Amino acid sequence: MSPNIPRRDFLKQIGAAGAGLGMAAGAALPAAAKSAPNMRAARAGRPLGAGERVRIAVIGVNSRGEALAECFAGLPGVEVAAICDVDERAVGKGIAAVRRYSKTDPKSLRDFRKALEDPAIDAVAIATPDHWHAPMSILALAAGKHVFVEKPCSHNGREGELLIEAVHKSKRVFQMGAQRRSFPNMIQAIAEIRAGRIGTTTLAKGWYANNRGSIGRGKPAPVPSWLDYELWQGPAPRRPYRDNLIHYNWHWFWHWGTGETLNNGTHEIDVCRWALGVDWPRRVVASGGRYHFQDDWETPDTQVITWDYAAGKTITWESRSCNDHPVERLSRGVMIYGTEGSALLDGNAYTLYDPKGKVIREVKSNAAAADPTNPISATGLDLDQVHVRNFVDAVRSGGKTTCGVEDAHMSTGMLHLGNIAWRVGRALDIEPATGRVRNDPAAMELWGRAYEPGWEPVV
Repeated sequence: MSPNIPRRDFLKQIGAAGAGLGMAAGAALPAAAKSAPNMRAARAGRPLGAGERVRIAVIGVNSRGEALAECFAGLPGVEVAAICDVDERAVGKGIAAVRRYSKTDPKSLRDFRKALEDPAIDAVAIATPDHWHAPMSILALAAGKHVFVEKPCSHNGREGELLIEAVHKSKRVFQMGAQRRSFPNMIQAIAEIRAGRIGTTTLAKGWYANNRGSIGRGKPAPVPSWLDYELWQGPAPRRPYRDNLIHYNWHWFWHWGTGETLNNGTHEIDVCRWALGVDWPRRVVASGGRYHFQDDWETPDTQVITWDYAAGKTITWESRSCNDHPVERLSRGVMIYGTEGSALLDGNAYTLYDPKGKVIREVKSNAAAADPTNPISATGLDLDQVHVRNFVDAVRSGGKTTCGVEDAHMSTGMLHLGNIAWRVGRALDIEPATGRVRNDPAAMELWGRAYEPGWEPVV
């Protein structure tokens, strides 16, 4: 398949048996699909059941996706059937990760759309750059696949809205990689907080600190032979290749990334919102800037965002990309403040304090004991695999995941609003029912984005 085939033409080619999205059926399906259409429809249209093997394609394995491939491969009854990446070097890393737990190598694919065409694949795990997360998820759902997508689930707020529509229309299982939602001690901590253990919650603070160097000034350069840059860009309007973009620095360009706020803040802010039991805010304020270096980096390296809620609660976020001094002795974490105490949340560990700061309960992380009745494999990825297993269990049972599409969009969308407030330089008035900005057309322009013609996500 040519990497230049745009979304609209690809949708004409894929079969969507069981997806319920009204796509044209099977004009360019591979021979295996044509020979077994009933099998494809049967697997796509019902929960797989406890005894059936779940077959997954992992898409984007240069970094986080390599760990996801290992997580899935280490689960019983799961087969990583394909590894997909536009970087031919990364595919080998993904296959090597799978080999640690499987005697059968997955297919090696450069174009993820071949995995969507494959009737034997039940689900996809997406760990691509941010600008691909929602468009690729929507294509996968249209092809009848269940979707696990790394955070953030979208590049902008409008994509999150479309993603909700696509999940509901396809009736497929969806999970965002907000792992803390599945961590057993974190679930216990949130239950204690929401039961009133520290009184009425009033403020949640999340933070992340790192010490990243400069990305310099990029220069136009030939596209490396190992990279399919056309497909890497996908839905993003075309820009020439530069030598300081791939593989990680795209995070700091608005065209492809979402900055440190969504690169890391999605985890902590999701926990803040979960602990306080709030949905969309009514007001958002942001400050900060690119302070440490003069280079091509566009997003803030120092940022503070505040969300105020009608329920009389506030959430704040602090990110420092170039100063790693800890908060509460942690480089990242969440603090919940209540009328009768406070709670420090650190991954799968937490500490409760009384109003005078005395420790009243301390729970340490113990990944090995996360679920004695269903132990996780010895992948070294510990609690990440608990979250991945939750997704697989939902695919088998048809049940819910711990971070479904509504929570994924809300926690991601909050951070999009914070970035929008920073970019327009003013406080935003938010409609609490929808999360959209009120009475500010310039801000709402940033709720969506422009797409490469033919690649617009449509449900």
